[in-house]
Amino acid sequence: MAASAPIAKEEEGEEEIMSILPRVRGLWPEHLYQHQGFWYAGKYLHSVMATQTHFIAHSSDILLATNPKCGTTWLKSLIFAICNRKLMHPSTQHPLLTLNSHQLVPFLELHYIDNQIPNLDILPSPRLFATHMPYSSIPQSVLDSGCPIIYMCRNPKDTFVSMWHFVNKLSIKESTMPSTLEEAFEMFCNGASNAGPFWDHVLEYWRASLDRPHCVMFLKYEEMQAETTVHVKRLAEFIRCPFSLEEEKEGVVDEIIRLCSFENLSSLDVNKTGDAVFGKFEVKFHTYFRKGKVGDWSNYLTPDMIERLDRISEHKFHGYDLTLG
Repeated sequence: MAASAPIAKEEEGEEEIMSILPRVRGLWPEHLYQHQGFWYAGKYLHSVMATQTHFIAHSSDILLATNPKCGTTWLKSLIFAICNRKLMHPSTQHPLLTLNSHQLVPFLELHYIDNQIPNLDILPSPRLFATHMPYSSIPQSVLDSGCPIIYMCRNPKDTFVSMWHFVNKLSIKESTMPSTLEEAFEMFCNGASNAGPFWDHVLEYWRASLDRPHCVMFLKYEEMQAETTVHVKRLAEFIRCPFSLEEEKEGVVDEIIRLCSFENLSSLDVNKTGDAVFGKFEVKFHTYFRKGKVGDWSNYLTPDMIERLDRISEHKFHGYDLTLG
């Protein structure tokens, strides 16, 4: 854990800013505040603002970006395993066997939660971070550094269903939580989800991947599931850590995929019984492993819901040659 220093005075200014920001009840156990066109839970917004102000990126950093519930846990596991594949040696206890991937690849903005400025320079290189921030809110130092940014998106239908289940499993239950699937669906469609609107979030990274393909890699969860080997090799190349022919022959790629599979990770004791506190919320690690299936939305959404999500996607992505699921 990086050493930290308090930033109490800054929070006072942020509280003043938040007092005038638009606020809505959203798909999260807290009210959401609008900042730079996107919605955030209150404490999370504090950490986003602090990250934008204080984080200094290195060109060797690797940033994994996702909308919530779009395969974040899997992507973190894969990138950590790729970067630390020397630990795949049979005599070595791999960290993913005893630690959750959210502990190994922390969210960048959560380093700055609770009014702290961490000393991230003490972390080994390459520093691995994740974020739910939209592209337009990423600290300027990240863009200036040219460090690799990997974005993974998912079909909005599966994203919504996964988010709905996840939120209902959080340890804090408050009156602001949606009471029905239908009510939560309205919130999601209206963009009132953490780091939402979902479609704007996706589109920002899609545009960035077209404008800066050497810096921003755009992935789709469904394609990752269908051709995992191909995409794991692409990931390794993009983060400047390609597999050698010898490694491929020795089955290193296959072993990483097996290690990071839903079946393997969800069966580990740490992911069955462990938990972590993210600011206000205690999250049981098993809540990150529900199904991981493509198309599970068909068990929950009505024809009208499906049609509405498809219509929103078609409208939002019109003219951008982008389809999800």
